[in-house]
Amino acid sequence: METVTITMKNLPALYLEADTITPDSFAGKTAAQIAELPVYEGNVATTLGKYFEINGGAGATAADTKIIVKGDVRKVKYLGFKMSAGEMVIEGSTDLYVGAWMTGGKILAKGNVEGFAATAMKGGELTIEGNAGNYLGAAYRGDWRGMSGGKILVKGNAGSDVGMYMTGGEIVINGNVDVHLMTHAEGGKTIVKGNTQSKLGGQMVDGTIIIYGSIETMTPGFKPNGEVELEVDGVKGKFAHFIGDMGERHKKKKGAVVYANLYKKI
Repeated sequence: METVTITMKNLPALYLEADTITPDSFAGKTAAQIAELPVYEGNVATTLGKYFEINGGAGATAADTKIIVKGDVRKVKYLGFKMSAGEMVIEGSTDLYVGAWMTGGKILAKGNVEGFAATAMKGGELTIEGNAGNYLGAAYRGDWRGMSGGKILVKGNAGSDVGMYMTGGEIVINGNVDVHLMTHAEGGKTIVKGNTQSKLGGQMVDGTIIIYGSIETMTPGFKPNGEVELEVDGVKGKFAHFIGDMGERHKKKKGAVVYANLYKKI
């Protein structure tokens, strides 16, 4: 795997839309060619080389390409946009839409990421060592198709509306989560090792939520369904089981009604 290192040299005055910083866009290009890739500062078209020093050369394909992003990129959006393969390491914190519409490959963000990370994610892996903003793994505004595959790991906390309209894949959050977790979800799984707020699983018809910490306010549409033993990450534990959202229409599978599942560690 070939490595391209890009280092911020000129901070943008406005936010930089840099959806070309992906292994897919870099593949087969030299440092000089990568520097000519288009980006937008506000509504002004410019080039990547205006803002970043670029070292190394990409592999022949996205799968053969690793990108290391250095410097202050807190005003850079769309890192890893529609990424299908390869690797990316973001050494600091960054702005919106990290890994949005991602279908494959791996992204490691060593700082915090802002909202809409992994929007409509279909595959690949996103690891965030800091905190994640709102709408992680959710649908784009006005759309009903959220995360359908892949895996997200957040080692810190996450904001509101995580997994909104989620249909597949897995989100693991080691810290706390804000309101509206997996609203409208029709599949997928979210594991929260910390505490949660209110409105979990509102209008959820399928999928799984597993909570280790506290739930500030249980969603009224979830009905107690006894206790179960679950094995999560190789560790077994006892959980209270709830099914819901009882206020929604639910599909049937082999004649049985399918409900969303919410588990709270006892």
